[in-house]
Formats: sequence, C-alpha cells, structure tokens
Amino acid sequence: MAAARPVLVVAEQLDASADMVVDQLNLRDVPVTRFDSADFPEQLTLTVSHAPNAPGWRGVLDDGHRSVRLQDVRAVYYRRPGRPVIADAVAEPYATWAQNQADAALLNVLSALPVRWINNPHSDRVAAHKPQQLVAAARSGLTVPRSLITNDPVAACAFARKVDGPLICKPVLGGRLDTGGERALMVATHRIDPADFDDSIRLTAHYFQESIPKQYEVRLVVVDGHMFAGTLLGRSEKARTDWRTDYEAIEYGTTIVPESVAAAVRRFMASYGIVFGSFDFAVTPDDEWVFFENNPAGTWSWVENRTGLPIAAAHADYLQGVPV
Repeated sequence: MAAARPVLVVAEQLDASADMVVDQLNLRDVPVTRFDSADFPEQLTLTVSHAPNAPGWRGVLDDGHRSVRLQDVRAVYYRRPGRPVIADAVAEPYATWAQNQADAALLNVLSALPVRWINNPHSDRVAAHKPQQLVAAARSGLTVPRSLITNDPVAACAFARKVDGPLICKPVLGGRLDTGGERALMVATHRIDPADFDDSIRLTAHYFQESIPKQYEVRLVVVDGHMFAGTLLGRSEKARTDWRTDYEAIEYGTTIVPESVAAAVRRFMASYGIVFGSFDFAVTPDDEWVFFENNPAGTWSWVENRTGLPIAAAHADYLQGVPV
C-alpha cells in the first residue's frame, strides 16, 4: 500500500498557529514534514531537477533526520518562515548575495509545486500591500474608511478639514521598530490632532484615515471561504484605538458575518488568489462593517484559544483535501 502523501509546513519553529495545524493533521494521521527556511542552507539540503515536458520540479528536501520528496507533497502550509541563514564564514558582500540566492531558490522551487497552498508566497506578498487592499476591498463591495497617504502637510490639513472629525495615523507597511532595547517597538495605530501637523510630515509617507466609531471590532479569519469571526470589545481608550496595545482591556466573543460582507470578502480573496486571510473590521453603532485591512499571514491562534472557533481544523481540512 502506497504511503500517504505528506503536508509540507514551512514556518518558524515557535509559531502557535502552525503548531495547532500540525496537531490537527497528526490527529488525522496525515504525515507532516515541517521546516523553517532559516535552516537553509546550513541545516537543510535541497536537491531538485527539472526535465523537458516534466510537470514540475522533482527532488528532495533533507534536514539530516528526515526527508520529503517534493513530487509527493499534497499541500503546503506556508506561514512566515525566516529567511535563509548563511554561515558566518562567508564575508560580505558575498553573504548577502548568497542569502538572496538561497531565498530565491527555495521560495521559487516550492511555490512552483502544483498543490494546495495556504497561501502561495507569491500571492501572499501581493495581497499584503495595504494601499492596494483598500482598492480591492472597495471594488469587492466592502465599506472602507476615507484615507489619505501623503508627505505634504498642506494636503494633510485639507484632508482633516474634509473629514471634520477624529483622525488616526497608521503605518503603510507593518513591522517593528528596533530601538536597541530588549524588544522591538510596535508602531501602533494612534489618534492624531491636526493642530499638530507641521513640516515633519514631509519626512516620510503618512497614512491618515478617518476614525471609525466602533461598537466593537472583528478579527475575521477566513479559510477556504469559511468565516470565523472573533469579536474584540475594547474597555480602554488604548484598546479601542488599537487593541494590540492593551490586551488586558479586551473582551472576546464571536459573531455571525452578514452574508453581504461574507460575499464581498470571498470576492476580495479571489481577486488575490488566496484561501486564507486574517481581516480586521470595525462594526459601527449602526451595525455597519468597515474594512481596515487583511493580513494574509495574520495570527489567529489567540482567536481560537479565546473563542473555541475551529480554525485549525478548517486549515487541516483544506490541506488534507477533505471534500466540502
């Protein structure tokens, strides 16, 4: 009897969401091979070949303890792995060149596999761009906030007058700020006063939005069209502005996604060719759902742990190939 085809999990070693998906696959006796791209090329060997008229790359990934034949893989769960690490013996500028070579080889060989993906990294990277997301969301039928990206203080003041209400500022690109301390600083969404606008706006791009009145917020996790909506009710000003800044002041729950919103979300995801997304919405006092952004590699383990929504099982269903 032929061995069951494995699921390939590409993620950091300490990733709660990946752990939960692996646990679900193990419960179903689905073989799993897991590695982090940071292990390549020092601890991981890639040997693949491609022949004329072949359906794809064929070969082996081997970490010295176990191996997987890429042609046997049934699905890939690709979740924020590290970049390849090059040996200290390689000096610059060759180390950076070698890292880029390793990154491109591994990423592009894997992404060419004709299998189920959560999510293919090429689609994932395009889907992560916030300014483009607003266009895709509006085109898909979602409500979005009035927004401005500028480095012109005159334009910023004009936008504030047009909104004539509270404003927030948020990063265009996610990530953390390394200030040299023990932990990198998260640049959070924050309220701003237009009276403070000055020429410092010219120093970089600023992403301004109208502040949306919130009855509560929703972290909507979508897996292959299935909707898992966790609610977040902020009990402090910090939590209501950016819930990531005050976890102790949040009440968690669940809600049902209106069908019109669910249909628009599915159109949004189809436009990017992705099957997983971690969406942030505000629900206004009038029960209107307002789209903020989607993280195509966003965290969700805390949503399942706080609410019991079966998100890991939905991942495993898709990766295993369970019929709907």
